[in-house]
Amino acid sequence: MWYVVCILLLTFVQSPVHGEQQVPCYFIFGDSLVDNGNNNGLATMAKANYPPYGIDFPNGPTGRFCNGRTMADFITELLGFDNYIPSYATTRGQDILKGVNYASGAAGIRSESGQQMGARISMGKQLQNHLITITRIADIFRDKNVTGNYLSKCIYSVGMGNNDYINNYFMPQYYPTSRLYTPEQYANVLIKQYSQQLRALYKLGARKVALFGLGQIGCAPFEISRYGTNGSSCVHFINNAVQLFNNRLKSLIDDLNNSLSGAKFIYVNFFGIASGDASSVGLTITNKLCCEVKSGMVTCVPLSIPCSNRTEYLFWDMLHPTEAFNFFIAGRAYNAQSQSDTYPIDIRHLAEL
Repeated sequence: MWYVVCILLLTFVQSPVHGEQQVPCYFIFGDSLVDNGNNNGLATMAKANYPPYGIDFPNGPTGRFCNGRTMADFITELLGFDNYIPSYATTRGQDILKGVNYASGAAGIRSESGQQMGARISMGKQLQNHLITITRIADIFRDKNVTGNYLSKCIYSVGMGNNDYINNYFMPQYYPTSRLYTPEQYANVLIKQYSQQLRALYKLGARKVALFGLGQIGCAPFEISRYGTNGSSCVHFINNAVQLFNNRLKSLIDDLNNSLSGAKFIYVNFFGIASGDASSVGLTITNKLCCEVKSGMVTCVPLSIPCSNRTEYLFWDMLHPTEAFNFFIAGRAYNAQSQSDTYPIDIRHLAEL
């Protein structure tokens, strides 16, 4: 059985599968897990527009922090789009009618998160960019009601908060937040601000919104190298803090759906899905990097030669997963395999509403 699953995974990773396009457009908000080039022109260390990044992507290095496709790319395929959603930095003309990717490496819910890396496009700024896009779409349709109806049918995915922990709370040499807040207080502060941002997104016409929870940040090689694990496989106090955020985010789903007319927010349990047996889909190497990274750095050494068996690796660099792992998460987000994968429904059913 596991052999069959592994073959299916390998086949899908190598060959895109497209069906009928299920929604008119797909808008993506997030960080480096789904950034597809928005950081390329910024003055920042958070860049991935050079080899070996993109070694398995048809267009080579594009700014994706991965060897191939991101979770957003796979969801785009599963939603039936013929082409990947373009970055905000590159999209032009009527291409915006299919959607836009606003994601930015090192970006967070809080505007200061990731600032030690350099420039980045925070969630607040991503919303400002989306307002510009919506204005342009309204100019194309020249009818407010038509625009609103169109946007209400689109899928929106939002994955924010990783850098509010990685590049803020758990980086006390640069940020005071861990001294100002307990983990519980910090989760509350983040969710309060995030809630305001999501309500702003709703006001801009979003109705079908998939919120991705945070993954097992404490299992990332970057955090393990910094904090150690005392013999366990992950940094538990980081994962415990992340789950405080995730639990509040899942509760926020009901609040948003009950208080906003026509809202259909869903929660994707990234942490829970990632907690499953990755070896069941061929990801057997979970504690090593696929690419070479210099000490103290996160991203791959430029032009270095990565591992050859990339479909077996969970981590591509110090923080970012491989294409194979992105496929694993995206597949479960789109078509939940257990009740705990998504709440209250998965992306496939969200698209059908």
